[in-house]
Amino acid sequence: MGVVMEDFLKQCQHSGDAAYTAIRSLLERLEDPTTRTDARIFLSQLHKRFHSKEASESCLQTYHFQIQDIYLEQHEGFQKRRKLTMMVIPSIFMPEDWSFTFYEGINRHPDSIFKDRTVAELGCGNGWISIAIADKCSPLKVYGLDINPRAVKISWINLYMNALDENGNPIYDEENKTLLDRVEFHESDLLSYCRDNNIELERIVGCIPQILNPNPDAMSKMVTENASEEFLHSLSNYCALQGFVEDQFGLGLIARAVEEGISVIKPLGIMIFNMGGRPGQAVCRRLFERRGLRVDQLWQTKVLQAADTDISALVEIEKNSPHRFEFFMGLAGDQPICARTAWAYAKAGGRISHALSVYSCQLRQPNQNVVVFPSRTVAIESSLRLLSPRLAIVDEQLSRNLPKQWLTSLNVGKTESGKHSVGGVAVIEAPRQSDSMVELIRKLKPEVVVTGMTQFESVTSSAFERLTDITREIGCRLFVDISDHFELSSLPSSNGVLKYLAGNVLPSHVAIVCGLLKNQVYSDLEVAFVISEEEAMFKALCKTVELLHGNSSVISQYYYGCLFHELLAFQLADRHSLPERSVEKTRAFEVNGFSSSAISRLDHAELAVNESDEFPVVHMDVNQIFLPITTPVKASIFESFARQNISDSETDITSGIREMISTSYGFPSDSNSEFIYADSTVALFNKLVLCCIQEGGTLCFPTGSNGNYLSAAKFLNAKIANIPTNPEVGYKLTEKTLAGAVENINKPWVYISGPTISPTGLLYSNEEINKLLLVCAKFGATVILDTSFSGVEFNSKGFEGWNLTGTLEKLSSAHPNFCTALLGGLFSKMLTGGIKFGYLLINQPSLIETFHSFAGLSKPHRTIKYTVKKLLDLKDQRTGDLLNSTYELTEFLAGRYKQLKERLEACGWEVLEAQAGVSIIAKPSTLLGKTFKINKGDSTCEFKLDDSNVREAMLRATGLCINSASWTGIPGFCCLTMALDDSDFERSLECISNFKSLVC
Repeated sequence: MGVVMEDFLKQCQHSGDAAYTAIRSLLERLEDPTTRTDARIFLSQLHKRFHSKEASESCLQTYHFQIQDIYLEQHEGFQKRRKLTMMVIPSIFMPEDWSFTFYEGINRHPDSIFKDRTVAELGCGNGWISIAIADKCSPLKVYGLDINPRAVKISWINLYMNALDENGNPIYDEENKTLLDRVEFHESDLLSYCRDNNIELERIVGCIPQILNPNPDAMSKMVTENASEEFLHSLSNYCALQGFVEDQFGLGLIARAVEEGISVIKPLGIMIFNMGGRPGQAVCRRLFERRGLRVDQLWQTKVLQAADTDISALVEIEKNSPHRFEFFMGLAGDQPICARTAWAYAKAGGRISHALSVYSCQLRQPNQNVVVFPSRTVAIESSLRLLSPRLAIVDEQLSRNLPKQWLTSLNVGKTESGKHSVGGVAVIEAPRQSDSMVELIRKLKPEVVVTGMTQFESVTSSAFERLTDITREIGCRLFVDISDHFELSSLPSSNGVLKYLAGNVLPSHVAIVCGLLKNQVYSDLEVAFVISEEEAMFKALCKTVELLHGNSSVISQYYYGCLFHELLAFQLADRHSLPERSVEKTRAFEVNGFSSSAISRLDHAELAVNESDEFPVVHMDVNQIFLPITTPVKASIFESFARQNISDSETDITSGIREMISTSYGFPSDSNSEFIYADSTVALFNKLVLCCIQEGGTLCFPTGSNGNYLSAAKFLNAKIANIPTNPEVGYKLTEKTLAGAVENINKPWVYISGPTISPTGLLYSNEEINKLLLVCAKFGATVILDTSFSGVEFNSKGFEGWNLTGTLEKLSSAHPNFCTALLGGLFSKMLTGGIKFGYLLINQPSLIETFHSFAGLSKPHRTIKYTVKKLLDLKDQRTGDLLNSTYELTEFLAGRYKQLKERLEACGWEVLEAQAGVSIIAKPSTLLGKTFKINKGDSTCEFKLDDSNVREAMLRATGLCINSASWTGIPGFCCLTMALDDSDFERSLECISNFKSLVC
């Protein structure tokens, strides 16, 4: 090694370029596994030779490189590694106060915000911050990016230097990974590498130049590996004009980084930037806020202005504008001075400093207080079901589509206990004028008021404030509908409610309802928002809309939330950013609360878990397909939005749906049948539940039914009976168990999921379903036949489909009151990803009439119908891309099922065999009953694993969210969805293994 070192140092002594050639050769040896050990040992000896600070600095002057130790234990929170050993060269940025302050700011965030996340560092220099984040926080991947190609090469050397021990062996962490697994370095102009390679990021950090180069021509040179050391080093100090207004403050490069970041970062992602305080704090914050980000200042200190940085460009800006930059005389000065004074003071030998802040910014999340509903009718009805008031006063124009029994109930007096009445909601219609509404509120003292506003009263906020005051006075919830006065216009008229919001926090007992009634783009598209700044109300409304109408697609929720907030910001002169708004303090007993039974049912429904900064959530609890959308589906969707003047015939889907159910299930339809369409099958199912309640029937669910449907029926206060099923037949419904369950039930309504049973994934054969229908007809049951989870059969040898025509025609003639409602969708049948569409076929006139008595069903708009018709036409061809794509994805799911089953069984789970669908039912047999602890920061949670807590324990321990036995109804057996994208599926497998390791 002595000879090698002397040769290396001799080469490095000639020039910076020669030194870089030697260093590049060293990197090639590190990258080659056959020479890696010798190269790492050589680096270790090189480090020992120049270990002291004096020797290292001398080495930089003589040999054009330096090896230094960066001690990190002095920086708060860093525990794992005492130091990083780093090589630097003159052509890259040297670690100093600027970057150390940045790292201190990053550490203001808990380690968990980087754990298992995809991170990019802009301007990585010699890579020490990327390596430190990877070592400390266990991210999934860190991409260190720098425009300087030599910086990238040095970063790779430093990565090898810290990823391998002195003998060249990998250093493994507690997850059995090395730094080489977690970090990559690439040459990149800001985020170009990530954009070019379609990399979605969850965290972006950056410490990049913020001074315009006083010689603009210098920045126009090509950035190449062979450029001069002086030019490459200038990239660390100066930036070129970027074409943004922030250029005048030297912040143009950060402005471009933020805009590029918005295009590649996930919706809940976080960006952290180092910001020199020279332009002033207001200018720094405005850079983020004007791009729709909310910003928090994590850390601030003062640093001396680098002696080699020329601030004359800032002096020129001050000369030609009223803006004044912000410097200080020395580190102790607390009175700011302008750039011109600072320049003169520095020329006279003084040291100047400036503030240095670390800002954390995040895309505004409008869904923090905006709930998206299919329509305002749905929003109002859902809110009343959630609150279950004894008495509600509702604007007569808004009450027209509410359930008739609410409008005819005479139960308007107080009960003895003052509690919610078992008789349901009573609605009093009221005129819209505020004087009349206030008088009714004073006299009747309702628990809920829903009202719009007249045109003349909507101009000012006085009527809104009167309603707010009177409802607060009597402890009443208030919903104010502003739909008629909300204009999507560049010249909107005055709006009193928005004026009020401009200067005030929305009172906790008040919510705003807004439907886009004046939408001119898609006139048949119904969508509405409910805005509440009370956290409990917001969360409860989110759960209610999910339970009764299904998940709003992420894109829809985010898009409409952003749209509303941008329009709101556009109309308000004094907009309050989200962090500034706080909920008005209201004591719980002062305002009518939620129905205890409704909240209890929502809490036990196992609905969607929100993402959190504590860990990335992998969703195996949503019975949907998150696989890539097939090309025919994408083409149909695109065409539906690109087409104009779509004719009625191009959106007529009835004939295609009729043909599909006849071919797939042999389900007959005649002139007495009716097809009903909606945005989701969930909404259609819940209308059937209301029909059952209206008839006085009992909903009968087999054990092992989809938990969301059961929870929705409970929320709607339906009478429910459980039909036991047996493990010997895979928890399928049989003639014997069905007959034994319904023979003593008056007016039974039997729910059957098939041919694919959700969530167990077994199939009902044609013979089995026909026998079940015979039993239902014998006992006069109404059947809800749910086919919406069918269409993906991957292990179905011998299954030939259904043909129900003969059986249903025979039963209909023998039992005139027998009725079967067929519920279905297309998401499984055609693997249509996020397209939400449901259909219902009812063949009994009396049930059709009852169904239509419940208004408020949100119907799919023309673009969805056009897409569905295109797909149905492609399906009828029985050849081509759609058929091939469906076959390929079905085969893919078969492989997924096998992979997930093997991992679960290897980790001690008992797995039920499945033939179809997108989920697996499994029981953590060897884990149940075991006690273990989860440490999160300063807190510790202890679990004794059982049916009721396995979901929470797994989520807290690993970030994997599944549905528990409470959801499936099968003792011990959980539900795990397997139709995830590749990265989430791989992470889910890791989580399953990690959970076993933790528990055992």
